[in-house]
Amino acid sequence: MFKKVITVCILGFYTVFCSAQQVRPSKSSEIYREIKTLKHLPKVLYLAAHPDDENTGLLSWLINDQNVETGYLSLTRGDGGQNLLGTEQGAALGLIRTHELLEARKLDGAQQFFTRAIDFGFSKNTTDTFKQWDADSITADVVWVIRKFRPDVIICRFPPTAAAGHGQHAASAVVAEKAFKLAGDKTAFPDQLKYVNAWQPKRVLWNTFRFGGVNTTADNQLKVTVGQYDAQLGMGYGELAGLSRSLHKSQGAGTQSVAGIRTEYFSHVIGERAKTTLFDGVVKTWTSQGNADIDQSLDAIISAFNFNSPDLSLPALLALRKKVMALKDGDLKKDKMKSLDNIILSCAGFMGEVVTNQAEAVAGDHYNFRLNLISRATNPVVLENIKWLTQSESFNRKLSKDSLITIQHDIQIPADAALTEPYWLAKPAVNAATFSVPNDTLVGLPEAESPLNVLLDVKIGSEKFQVKLPLSFKKLDPVRGDVVEALRIVPALELKFTQPLYWVKENEDLPLSLNVKINSNKQYSNGILNLMYNGERLGSAEVSSLNGKDTTIDYVIPKAKLAAIHSARLPLDANFVADGVTYNKKQVLIQYPHLPSLQYFAPATVTVMKSDIQANVKKVGYIEGAGDFIPEFLRIAGIQVDVLKDEDFYGNIDESGKNGSQSKLSQYDAIVLGIRANNTEKKLGRWMPFLWSYVKAGGNLMMQYNTNQDTTVDKLGMYNFSIANKRVTEENAKVTLLNPNHKLLNFPNKITVDDFKGWVQERGAYFPAQWDAAYEPLFEMHDTDEEPLQGSTLYAKYGKGNFIYTPLAFFRQLPAGNVGAARLFLNFLSAQKN
Repeated sequence: MFKKVITVCILGFYTVFCSAQQVRPSKSSEIYREIKTLKHLPKVLYLAAHPDDENTGLLSWLINDQNVETGYLSLTRGDGGQNLLGTEQGAALGLIRTHELLEARKLDGAQQFFTRAIDFGFSKNTTDTFKQWDADSITADVVWVIRKFRPDVIICRFPPTAAAGHGQHAASAVVAEKAFKLAGDKTAFPDQLKYVNAWQPKRVLWNTFRFGGVNTTADNQLKVTVGQYDAQLGMGYGELAGLSRSLHKSQGAGTQSVAGIRTEYFSHVIGERAKTTLFDGVVKTWTSQGNADIDQSLDAIISAFNFNSPDLSLPALLALRKKVMALKDGDLKKDKMKSLDNIILSCAGFMGEVVTNQAEAVAGDHYNFRLNLISRATNPVVLENIKWLTQSESFNRKLSKDSLITIQHDIQIPADAALTEPYWLAKPAVNAATFSVPNDTLVGLPEAESPLNVLLDVKIGSEKFQVKLPLSFKKLDPVRGDVVEALRIVPALELKFTQPLYWVKENEDLPLSLNVKINSNKQYSNGILNLMYNGERLGSAEVSSLNGKDTTIDYVIPKAKLAAIHSARLPLDANFVADGVTYNKKQVLIQYPHLPSLQYFAPATVTVMKSDIQANVKKVGYIEGAGDFIPEFLRIAGIQVDVLKDEDFYGNIDESGKNGSQSKLSQYDAIVLGIRANNTEKKLGRWMPFLWSYVKAGGNLMMQYNTNQDTTVDKLGMYNFSIANKRVTEENAKVTLLNPNHKLLNFPNKITVDDFKGWVQERGAYFPAQWDAAYEPLFEMHDTDEEPLQGSTLYAKYGKGNFIYTPLAFFRQLPAGNVGAARLFLNFLSAQKN
């Protein structure tokens, strides 16, 4: 299972100092906390299922008050969640949520881990979850993280019961208990023992909670007081936790920063029972471990620490380093050396970066880089050698205190350099629930270290260090200031279709015109663009003199070729052949202000919907909600879509002072509210009376799903209905048409149960639980062994118009090119014409 991968961490007397895009010194208060953490040996691993499941208040307390090294293991990257920021779903959303977690960890100080499990969406129990997840595979990943991180205490966020509220939540507790039993067993997952040793934690606890109306705490449980004020932070741990959790912006997880102490509760799960503290029976100090001299040295360093001049601690820290290097426990030595060397570099005020002006680079090409170095220590840091990827250059240069030095160097990117993308997305997933990881030793890591680094040999006092500086991109942004990000390796040529979906009506005798955009990062005199279906070439086009960005190639597929393919959903692939090399990847670039630029590559594919889909609407008004693809889908279908703004409701006031905006809204065949519009559009309360007037006068209003969290409007419909957390998570759940003759199921498309085939991830969520008798439910559906639900779509006549509330997951189905979902959605829009 575990393949050999070589990662050099210690070379002789050298320590490789690994970092992000820059090596920068920590603040004095952070250095002081890191030294105190070095004195404490216990570790805690917090474990749950998704990003934003973690108890950031407890993490902040453990790290900053208890000075205990703490990690958060999220089984998934949150790929199945919803996105309030944009249209990214699936793997792209998981990448966003991974980095939101990393930004949160920068604030609270915890480490971050993951397994290979894919978040496939909401599940209701562990039985459903383990139909998707392979329990043994995920358990192996958790065992690997335990053996690598070596925690003494594991804390679960959730129980293995229905109280967890989500099948994946409960599954995280099941896996945690299994992994606890196996981590110390040398016969379990023996391939891991080539790289790590077996490790047995002391106990597993469940961090009980009060969520909504669910209270799992009890007076007889272990209690811990958290949230205390920390003068070095200038806030309490609950306040820090609010800031950390609020970085989960894609999920709208903004949380209050609450001052003051509170009580956390813990229930025993397995292992040695804790009676008074989380760390009962755990070796806490170096003295208890048999190294009293290290404890004494750390006490002296902490006592003498000067917040204004942390470099004064360097002699004592360097002496301590020799003692740690002499430890016989190899795992403990490796772990503490990494922490200690971070502290030493920070006390020296050392900063290093290797930057270029270009954000993207191509393997084999040359680029000019700048190495910037500075030290703020009175005792100088000596630069002895630089290894520029493959070339070494000797130096014997002292870094004068607070004096920046810059060294220019031309670097050739290796011809075999891999594209910059997350390691878990570099290969196709094993299945819908498990990522494929190229090297199993990468399991657990939030992201892989950069493979392209400049190595510095430096000396501080008599100790030698090797500092690793990744090749980076740096620019001055007029709003954000200096922006330093990873240098992104891209292909020499990328291609993608100019739109994510195409639509062909079978009853129209027209060819399909496709547009492929090609970005070339080198000169090509000629090449061939191929269009493929199921491995067979549909056609090709010759392209000449290709050089630069955004070259668009038009390609027409004759009607006869389309007619010969008997499928309603056609996945098409594009590739470009030039100089004997085939290029078939598109770049997916994600950029949000709170995150670094994120990149991965996917096959250059597009979906063609080929079916008898009728659309009887020409103009739609759209009220934006959370990230939603539907306006783009409607435009692809040839429908004009206007995103409604404040002026569209208030723009027409007649001389008598009466609002005349009704005439403006009446131009629309339908008005659609995007997903969670009542949670995201704060002007909706002012707009709703105009929308009711629009419906009463004969308009057609369609509202997609909302939640009960942070709502703008209390009453969503002209007639009352209440939203509940009811859902159908099985994408193939049986659907019954309650009234097959209903107009919404017959015009302009005849809807049958076949239109519910091929749905992805789920049927829908947040179904109404109760509704006024004026509403007519259209469907009945349910998950296995559950009561039938009729709230997936409600229809009501109001005045001369129509109102539809539908929490069906159109926002997932339409980007996937689901023909049946498209037919149904267009029927809903056409209600006014019926």
